[in-house]
Amino acid sequence: MPRTPNEFAVHLLIEGGHHQEVRFPTMQEFKKWYDGTIVPKHESAEFVMVPIKNRENEYMVVRPSAILAIRIEPIYSSRPDYSDIDE
Repeated sequence: MPRTPNEFAVHLLIEGGHHQEVRFPTMQEFKKWYDGTIVPKHESAEFVMVPIKNRENEYMVVRPSAILAIRIEPIYSSRPDYSDIDE
């Protein structure tokens, strides 16, 4: 039985060697933000908001044209249950 991630860590590699991690609860939420915010303005030097939902009163903006790479990492908060497997 495949495990389901509890959230997804999205690592943004930004021009100048900067790295930022933001988390999304589902892959669909990340895709919605990426397709709706980053893709339409991928060449833009205007700032766009990056959602940081796990930190209160903290905001992040980035220029879409400065994002060089994105890595998505599934995060699992618990170990898989192997109790039904014979030893």
